[in-house]
Amino acid sequence: MTEDTRGPAPEKSRVVDPRPVVFADPAPLGLAGFALTTLLLSIVNTNLLKETGAIFVVLGLAAFYGGLAQFVAGLFEFRRGNTFGATAFGSYGAFWLSYWWIVPRLALGGDVHNAVGLYLLGWGIFTAFMAVAALRTTLAVLGVFVLLAPTFVLLAIGEFQGGAPPHVATEIGGWFGIATGLVAWYAAAASVINETHGREVLPTWPNRVPRTAAREHPTTEDPTAEQH
Repeated sequence: MTEDTRGPAPEKSRVVDPRPVVFADPAPLGLAGFALTTLLLSIVNTNLLKETGAIFVVLGLAAFYGGLAQFVAGLFEFRRGNTFGATAFGSYGAFWLSYWWIVPRLALGGDVHNAVGLYLLGWGIFTAFMAVAALRTTLAVLGVFVLLAPTFVLLAIGEFQGGAPPHVATEIGGWFGIATGLVAWYAAAASVINETHGREVLPTWPNRVPRTAAREHPTTEDPTAEQH
């Protein structure tokens, strides 16, 4: 019997594609889904739209555009390493999905004003600390959170008041919500238009953070990057 001196078989070489994987910016999708759904619900909250079936149109948007599409945008922000975008779009996408699930069940009866008020207040608190994080993004994005926080608080107060609608706090919250939706729509439009044209067509007024500071937080989107 002779000893095998051939040695180990060579490993098969793997072909690696040198081109980096590029993902489209999910922010315009997330902002647009949030904007339209918020805008329509807020018009209902102001009592400008009094059709009893209007809420079902809102629920459709809440499920698929404000909810599902925005949640998917959050997942892609995770993939891109953007902690702020992933947290914002993932959370508000989940908010709209929960809204779509909760509202039809409120018709089953029972006093739930305080529970809904706490639900909305919790989202107001979340939005407040997200506004602090948004200080490192752009003025357009910051404006969304600055307007959204009092929107949630006013809607919560309207629920705590109880009784039959309309409530003054809810209507005022609706006007804040309309402003929130319009600013979010502008931010979405600016993002997709600037990206498509390859230059700044609509300004977003980025917060200029020193690049050395931005490099210390690699999971946060660098607001000093060139705006497309």
